[in-house]
Amino acid sequence: PFSSCGRRKMNLKSERRGIHVDQSELLCKKGCGYYGNPAWQGFCSKCWREEYHKARQKQIQEDWELAERLQREEEEAYASSQSTQGAQSLTFSKFEEKKTNEKTRKVTTVKKFFTASSRAGAKKAEIQEAKAPSPSIHRQASIETDRVSKEFIEFIRTYQKPGQDIYKQCKLFLDTMSHKRDLSIEEQSECAQDFYQNVADRLQTRWKVPPEKVEKAMDEVEKYIMTRQYKYVFCPETTDDEKKDLAVQKRIRALHWVTPQMLCVPVSEEIPEVSDMVVKAITDIIEMDSKRVPRDKLACITKCSKHIFNAIKITKNEPASADDFLPTLIYIVLKGNPPRLQSNIQYITRFCNPSRLMTGEDGYYFTNLCCAVAFIEKLDAQSLNLSQEDFDRFMTGQTSPKKQESDSFSPDVCLGVKQMCKSLDLLSQLNERQERIVSEAKKLEKDLIDWTDGITKEVEDIVEKYPLEIKPKSQALAAIDSENVENDKLPPPLQPQVYAG
Repeated sequence: PFSSCGRRKMNLKSERRGIHVDQSELLCKKGCGYYGNPAWQGFCSKCWREEYHKARQKQIQEDWELAERLQREEEEAYASSQSTQGAQSLTFSKFEEKKTNEKTRKVTTVKKFFTASSRAGAKKAEIQEAKAPSPSIHRQASIETDRVSKEFIEFIRTYQKPGQDIYKQCKLFLDTMSHKRDLSIEEQSECAQDFYQNVADRLQTRWKVPPEKVEKAMDEVEKYIMTRQYKYVFCPETTDDEKKDLAVQKRIRALHWVTPQMLCVPVSEEIPEVSDMVVKAITDIIEMDSKRVPRDKLACITKCSKHIFNAIKITKNEPASADDFLPTLIYIVLKGNPPRLQSNIQYITRFCNPSRLMTGEDGYYFTNLCCAVAFIEKLDAQSLNLSQEDFDRFMTGQTSPKKQESDSFSPDVCLGVKQMCKSLDLLSQLNERQERIVSEAKKLEKDLIDWTDGITKEVEDIVEKYPLEIKPKSQALAAIDSENVENDKLPPPLQPQVYAG
């Protein structure tokens, strides 16, 4: 055996000291005839590897069974919650009591997790936690979460063994994050970023997956992880994200009077195509709040930015530059006033895959959006080329750049009359626009008629200058000898002669 020489020397030394050593105690516990090693729990190297491999395969199988059971329990809980949703009606006091009980249960679970005295105790606690109802069962599972889970399982099946490893790592991460609710949002963000990096490195180094497939797999991992974690990490109560959202929203409402001319926006909304592009850009930036995955939120920002570039291109008849894009993006944000803007920006910064924020057009457009929000927060009179007096009056609502209400109405006029006058003013503007459109339509009709008449006259002049002459049909060609009257005087044709040789 491999280690017999060392064992024999140890036996000889023991006998010299008067110590009897039983040879059977040194043999492998599995009975293969080789000597065992105390560091390997009495097994030889070969048997230890076999036992370790069996234990690892058993642990992997148990993890898969646990994952399937949790998924099945979540689906059953969702079905039961849908059937009883109409009959349940919680008062505010009951809701507060339920929220307090859930927070107390989470704290107790985390304390048990960190105070486990041994591995056996930790394993027992984990088994009890698995048997007990999962915390996710108590919340109402959304249809989108179930759909994303099924799509993720279908996706990782295409990766075979790497897919199984990905699914196991994701489940372990979700279980770990469920015990880290009390951590700060920055620490949870670091955990998520470390998880992204570890999974990507694992796919590249261990499984040798190509870079393009790694990027696609990371997108699906981010979608699966963040859809399930969205409720806990988006605008959490431990941060001041909601306070910042209200401040930005209030600031944008106060700047409703800002016109495109003040920001030097190279966009003309009088052009129908440009107006449609502006509406689409506003819709995309507002739709960002309805998405759960950071990558989907970035996609909304990208679509909004592309509509802005198209609007600038149509207006200027040339490609847009970065100097034109940023003011237009600021104007779109002011006009759209997206909900929970700061929370969405912070959510993308904390939990998006870092490779998307550091490279590509998504990262570029996201950086411009952050700059636009920072500009809006620090917007002053100098930024708009206004005097401080006018800026203060516009911000307080005393006057407006388009129309000064203090000059048009007396102080005792009611708000209804003011609103009626504004409506009449808008109707007059619409009437002027309608008349302008009708006049342009008549002008276009006249231009079409003149163009048709001009083409007709040119055709008539050409026909008159170069008339078409139709020549009579030419006679058929006669035979060559048809007019030869002296055919009789011609010699007879030559006949072939045969010579006998």
